[in-house]
Amino acid sequence: MKLKQRVVLLAILLVIFIFTKVFLIDNLDTSAANREDQRAFHRMMASLHVELDPRLDHTLQSPWEIAAQWVVPREVYPEETPELGAVMHAMTTKKIIKADVGYKGTQLKALLILEGGQKVVFKPKRYARDYVVEGEPYAGYDRHNAEVAAFHLDRILGFRRAPLVVGRFVNLRTEIKPVATEQLLGTFMTVGNNTCFYGKCYYCRETEPACADGDIMEGSVTLWLPDVWPLQKHRHPWGRTYREGKLARWEYDESYCDAVKKTSPYDSGPRLLDIIDTAIFDYLIGNADRHHYESFQDDEGASMLILLDNAKSFGNPALDERSILAPLYQCCIIRVSTWNRLNYLKNGVLKSALKTAMSHDPISPVLSDPHLDALDQRLLGILATVKQCTDQFGPDVVLVEDRMTLSHL
Repeated sequence: MKLKQRVVLLAILLVIFIFTKVFLIDNLDTSAANREDQRAFHRMMASLHVELDPRLDHTLQSPWEIAAQWVVPREVYPEETPELGAVMHAMTTKKIIKADVGYKGTQLKALLILEGGQKVVFKPKRYARDYVVEGEPYAGYDRHNAEVAAFHLDRILGFRRAPLVVGRFVNLRTEIKPVATEQLLGTFMTVGNNTCFYGKCYYCRETEPACADGDIMEGSVTLWLPDVWPLQKHRHPWGRTYREGKLARWEYDESYCDAVKKTSPYDSGPRLLDIIDTAIFDYLIGNADRHHYESFQDDEGASMLILLDNAKSFGNPALDERSILAPLYQCCIIRVSTWNRLNYLKNGVLKSALKTAMSHDPISPVLSDPHLDALDQRLLGILATVKQCTDQFGPDVVLVEDRMTLSHL
């Protein structure tokens, strides 16, 4: 064989070797990542049921100090949280030392301060579990039980971006009124034999109070994030106009996602993938009301999209509002870890997992069966949407490897 032919042959063999090595390494990395996703899923399933137990492993710290230490830029609580039950027990039992009107917003809520100085947001019960909210997908009052269910779904999906939520019964006469500010106290009234209040918010009306059963009111409490992590509010790029006859650009522009990708903070970093994770989360819970979202301040797009205010969810189990998935089907990208987790939750696993996760809650049963059934049905819709994307663009384009290191040091 001539020297020139030998050189060409060696060059071809070298190229084949390099491509084979790269292919094998990529496959090994992908396989390792998939195995870790599977292990993480099994760990989550093993820790689904959380007993509300006051005992703490760290006896020298309060539950509030422990929860505050959990918060980092990419998650609100860590994957393994042996003290979760103790923190949630404190949220539902600690003495209320102050009650005030809620922070700014459109819906009725109260701001409570618990013993030890911890702030929580209290949202009162407005509907029975089997009540169906008709009309627009964002219609109706906030649903306190939706906050509880959404928190546990966040755990199940492995996002860990929703603040802790637990159900709580409060005695308005003995626990709230004696420590209420004048502003909140001025909104209390008696309707029949029931104690009621209407608070202060954009849609709060004296004619539409929330009423207890006698003096006992069911509600949810959401743990306030530590003050050292101030929040920054952003307009959601797929937000609705809330004006009849006026569509947002994403509702008629097929290339809208291309424009979003050229805009900060969606042109780099994890934020666009967070938006798509959130669309999946919101579609599952039926939340079409995320017109804004929060991240931590001065994060330059690196922190998570925090899953706050999920109470406009679980209103109508028969309504699958596909437009909530617009970020997914317009951008046609999804995290591999999210895709893997969704596939692990097929065949009734999601419904069963959420039911187990919520079974410990003081206001259990948190959701009616039709809402649990709707979750499994909506999951199929998400999987079908991703398949349409992979059929059109290929899995290498659609499935994005984006695993970010999370530090709790």
